[in-house]
Amino acid sequence: MDANTGLFKMKKFVSDASTVFNRAVQFTEEKLGSAEKTELDAHFENLLQRADKTKAWTEKILKQTESVLQPNPNIRMEDFVYEKLDKKKRDRVNHHEVLGHVLVDGGNDFGPGTTYGNALVKCGQAQLRIGNAEREFIQTTSNNFLQPLHNFLEGDMKTIQKEKKILETKRLDLDASKNRLRKAKSTSQPQDDAVARAEADLRVAQAEFDRQAEITKLLLEGVSSAHAHHLRCLNDFIEAQLTYYAQCQNYISELQQQLGSYSHTSGVGNNSSNSSGAGISSGIPSSVPLQPSAPPQINVIAATPNIEKKQARVLYDYDAADSSELTLLADELITVYKTPGLDPDWLMAERGPQKGKVPTTYLEVLE
Repeated sequence: MDANTGLFKMKKFVSDASTVFNRAVQFTEEKLGSAEKTELDAHFENLLQRADKTKAWTEKILKQTESVLQPNPNIRMEDFVYEKLDKKKRDRVNHHEVLGHVLVDGGNDFGPGTTYGNALVKCGQAQLRIGNAEREFIQTTSNNFLQPLHNFLEGDMKTIQKEKKILETKRLDLDASKNRLRKAKSTSQPQDDAVARAEADLRVAQAEFDRQAEITKLLLEGVSSAHAHHLRCLNDFIEAQLTYYAQCQNYISELQQQLGSYSHTSGVGNNSSNSSGAGISSGIPSSVPLQPSAPPQINVIAATPNIEKKQARVLYDYDAADSSELTLLADELITVYKTPGLDPDWLMAERGPQKGKVPTTYLEVLE
């Protein structure tokens, strides 16, 4: 029993080594231009390119958003190490909170009963509220925007990359089988058993390649759903920003109104004299306007660009991801044109009363 097991393992090892060697030979000959390569169809190539672009831009967006939330690269690296070690990140005090504590402590030292001390305390309290709003903004953005992008890269995208590598190995096996069959038939005295084995190997390689191509294609087509999900996450991020900046504006507006009332009070501490030379007869110098007048509004009327419309033939079916896109059917004719601010990989399309953006890779624009 042990001898049979050892013999089976030895045969499997030899078979695997032979397969790896054939792949290496095929890959080298392709690079040298002495072997043919099975090409994927245009639609499949478009799906591969879209997946690669999605991976690259998602990584860039994730990295730059993290830089906005935490500009200090050393702290970002420390948080990364804590995450890899499955440890809880340290609860740090942000810059607004540090400033807030300093202002409150300074105000208490001068005396909250004095005009200047009371102003410092109120400024410090406003900074603490802004710091708390910033903390909530970072947490919301991390949960609703960064984490979904990170999960996509670590989950779906890694699966796609893995299946792409398997597809490439199956493609090398297929082309190597074609090459062996071609060599078996091209000999001066082809042997029937060698040709039959080569044909059988080719059928098996073709079936495995087709099966893997279908698996990879299904995963690549799922990138459209990922785009729709990322769009929802992007909306959540923008809403979090809107809430954060609205809170900051509200806190500062309230603080400005409170400081404006000090312009009518007496000087710092218990000094009630109006000494013009000291320059500190009130908490806020009267020469500095607290509420500057708004700048004049300038209405800019942009010139309407001339839009050149063209006819385009649809190459493949396309399902719209949301209401801003247009569903396409293969071989139909539609009207397309460019609009300012639209991604160069997209065009606006019209079909009767229906209108929406469509990817250029699915179209053949007719001149």
